[in-house]
This record gives sequence, structure tokens and C-alpha cells, in this order.
Amino acid sequence: MLRLTDIKLPLDHAEPTLAAAIVARLGIHADELTGYTVAKRSYDARKRGAIVLIYSVDVETPRELEILVRLQTDPEAEARFDPSTRSGLRVSGSGGGENGTVVPTPNTDYKFVAHAPRELPLRPIVIGTGPCGLFAGLVLAQMGFRPIILERGKAVRERTVDTFGLWRKKILNPESNVQFGEGGAGTFSDGKLWSQISDPMHYGRKVIAEFIKAGAPEEIAYVSKPHIGTFRLVSMVEHMRATIESLGGEIRFSSRVDDVLVETDAAGGRRIRGVTLASGEQLRADHVVMALGHSARDTFEMLHAREVFLEAKPFSIGFRIEHPQSLIDQSRFGPQAGHPLLGAADYKLVHHCRNGRSVYSFCMCPGGTVVAAASEPGRVVTNGMSQYSRNERNANAAIVVGITPEDYAAYGQPQNGKPDPLAGITLQRHWEERAFELGGREYEAPGQLVGDFIDRRASSAFGTVLPSYTPGVRLGDLSTALPDYAIVAIREALPAFDKQLKGFAMHDAVLTGVETRTSSPLRITRNADGHSLNTRGLFPAGEGAGYAGGILSAAVDGIKAAEAVAMDLVAAGVARAA
Repeated sequence: MLRLTDIKLPLDHAEPTLAAAIVARLGIHADELTGYTVAKRSYDARKRGAIVLIYSVDVETPRELEILVRLQTDPEAEARFDPSTRSGLRVSGSGGGENGTVVPTPNTDYKFVAHAPRELPLRPIVIGTGPCGLFAGLVLAQMGFRPIILERGKAVRERTVDTFGLWRKKILNPESNVQFGEGGAGTFSDGKLWSQISDPMHYGRKVIAEFIKAGAPEEIAYVSKPHIGTFRLVSMVEHMRATIESLGGEIRFSSRVDDVLVETDAAGGRRIRGVTLASGEQLRADHVVMALGHSARDTFEMLHAREVFLEAKPFSIGFRIEHPQSLIDQSRFGPQAGHPLLGAADYKLVHHCRNGRSVYSFCMCPGGTVVAAASEPGRVVTNGMSQYSRNERNANAAIVVGITPEDYAAYGQPQNGKPDPLAGITLQRHWEERAFELGGREYEAPGQLVGDFIDRRASSAFGTVLPSYTPGVRLGDLSTALPDYAIVAIREALPAFDKQLKGFAMHDAVLTGVETRTSSPLRITRNADGHSLNTRGLFPAGEGAGYAGGILSAAVDGIKAAEAVAMDLVAAGVARAA
């Protein structure tokens, strides 16, 4: 097959128009187009009222090789083209006058790096059942390694009950909430499935394919910004669990890991030998995937105490902002707002401030809600969530300021002249406790109208925008809810965003605090083979380890961790190469 990119058509084009555009691009007769499938569909909304769809399509035609040779200028292209691998040729499109390309359709089929023998001396362990842990466990199970997967929280439906307990009754379960439990933090999110990671091995296609098998809509394979939504994610996670178990994997809930067993040899080399659960049970293993979430603070502290190498990393802090979704739709799409192919509009904004800070929108949830995401008593944390329909009245996003380890070094306790890698956690806790105080100490969140925030005036009543954070929002003054440099930067950024997206700084839009869990504040550093930098057999992966940000990138990193485990077993002679 051939892949054609950048075919641009009007938003309301008739179905035959796409086939006609393919024929024109390739310079063939209509009867020579034997079939095509859409590989990707996006849109260009830079001209409001004249939005166009942009397609990449995979095309079947008996004239494939002739087309590839004709649409390029390299006289040796035919000799270099290998139909079996579909590689070696990239050509500019012609016929339609577009700027796209015509290339052999890449082979995105996933290939396993190893298969396990019938008998394993020790089964690998995966800690965590977020996207990273689920995919690490799934791929290990598919290779026959029968992993043991440990989750400190509950199964996803029980966890959902506990999560709603905080949202509706202001009762927090520290071991079962938005952050902890089957599915990870991404379960209570927009279910976004796009990422900016480099993916030359097409791991992302493996993730998408498994999600579709688990019940996700097939459109996630081709729309430019696919999403699933919370309720669909719940059943999908259950389906993936059943698949892992059917392949010999084992998933244990309410099984918090309180310690790791590390063996040190005569030369000082460190090697993982297992884990200790909160129950006191010890599980022996030579391969442990640490697929932690970014809120597993007690586990980070344990790893630091066991001298596993950690380092501080940048992250971001800020507020959630809510607008009427109709305002965002109109600002982005103009008269074409509400078109079913466009859905609820999103946005991505950034502003570089005079004080040297950068403020940007993060985790934008069209037609969604702001949710309580605390995992520790006496602290308030916000996040965003959407259902698949994205039909709630408000749009919400985090408006956050980037911070570095230098910004929060004072919160740490350096040892032997080395920075404290846990200092970012201390900063997070400090401002989450402050939000708890400002919200009235019952998990209500502090809030302020955007107009009042800009004008440095406390808010006393909501306007046209009603907040969606269900424990409740207590209006007041957010100027003491974050560090001064963050407040100054956000105050400057909001009017600047209004120039990019008309209405963004509307007076009645609501800010809710605080957003502190944008990403992990530390990294569990690993080497090129996936092992911890100083502890072999320990494989840090995913968002909590500092190597991912979002469902797709975390899942991809889980696949890489599974492969690293398998390859280490192959090198040890335990498994045979596929």
C-alpha cells in the first residue's frame, strides 16, 4: 500500500470527494483505486469559518511501484525499493498540487523481542496498574513471562466508589482515590491518547490496537487527538486485566510495596532481589518494574532510604481555569462551532513572562469537570476530567508555571552536599496544605474569578460560570495560594492568552486551586538498558519515574520496560529469542 499525506478537503465534503482527491494526487484512473483506509484525520482551524480536514490515507492500487518511481526524481529509486519491507522511498506528491508526500505504508505491526520458556526460576514483578504498569504486565504476559502485578489500591470499580466518596461526601481514602488504584490517575481524566514523544518503533500503534481490543472506539486509530473518557476507560481496564490473567499473569490489589530487597556484592554492585509488602509478605524476584504514579510519595521516600538513585526534575504548578465550553468553541471555530466532526474545541496556550517564567495550558479537558485529586489527608489537589461525549457545560484546563529544582531546593534537606531529590514533594505538600486551609479544611477548593484575580480583588460571588469541582469551591483571594513568582506570572499570562483566544480573560471565568501534580517532581534515573542507574534488576518506568507524561507515553514506556526485562532474561539465558 501507499500512504498519502496532507490531503486537504472542506469540512463538509461529500464522501466521494476523498477518493477523487486520491485519484488526482496519484494521477491514476478511478478504477485503478482498489481501496483505501484513513490513517489519520485532523483539521486546520486557523481560518475561522473555513476549517479544512487534513487526511493521511493508505491506498491500494496495482500501479504502486510505477507511481512511486514516477513521483520522484531519483533515477535509482526503483532499484532501491523493496516491496517486502515497503521501505527506501519517499517522494513529493503531484497531480493535486499538494505539499504532502507519497510513501510506502509503514509496517506498524508489533514484534515481540522474546518468548519465555515453560519454567521460570522467578517471575518478574510489576508495581502499579496505571497505563505503564498495565502495558508492562500485558506485554510480559503476551511473551509468556506470567508477571505478578502489585497494586496498592483497589480494582477499578471499587476504586470508583471510593473516588466518588471524596467528590460527593468529602471522605478521602488514602489508598483508593484518583491517584491510587487500577487504571492509575489516567482513569479519571479525559482519556487523551496523543503525545509528542518520538516513536520510531510504532509502540503507540500497539497501545492503540490493544485499547481497541479492550473496547475503545475504532476512531482512536485515525483521529488526530483521540480520547476515550472515564467511563469507557473503566471497562477497558477490566478487559485488559482479564487478558493478562488469561495469559498466566497475576494481579494483586491492596498490595502496597513498603520495601525493596537489595543485595550488594563484594565489589559494591547492587541487585534487586524482591519486594516486601505492607502485609509483611516477601516476594522474591530478580526483575521488578517500578511503574509508579507521580503521587507515590511514600514509595519514593522508601527508595531514597534504600539509596536507589533519584534526582530532582522540573515540573509545574498552578490553577485550574473554567470557561463556558460554548465560548471556547466560538473562539476556535467561529460559525462552524458545533460541527459533529469538530466536537468540543480544545486549546493550547503558552506565554513567556517578563519575570522569566513560562505559563502554559496543560491537560485541557473540553466539556469536562474539575475533580478532587488529593491522595493525602489535609491537602487539596485539582485535576481535570471529561467523558467521551465531552458535553458538560464548562471547558477546563490547568494554567501552570514551570519550576525547576533550583526553585524548590530550599524545601529540601541536602545530605553530604547533595541536593534533596524529595524537595519537590515537600513543595507540593506545602501548597496543597495551603489550599486545604483556604478551602475551609473539608476538601473544598479555594477559588477566584479571573477578573478579580487580575485586579487583585477577592471574589465573593460567582457570575455566569459555575465551577464543577464537586466537593465545593470557596471564593476568596488566591494570591497566597502559590509562590509569589507564580502568581505574578499567571496574572500577566491571562490577558496575554485573551489575545490568543478571545474571551479567555473573561471576568466570570473561575480559577480553582491548586494544580501541583502535573508530573513527577523527581526521576528514578535509569541507564540505556532500562535498569536503575545503581540497582540492576530494578526497571523505573512511566510517569512516576519521570519518563512519561500522559496515558499514551506512559503505556509506551511500559512496553519498553517489558522489553528491557525480557532482553535481560534473554541475556541471562532464561528465555529464548523469538
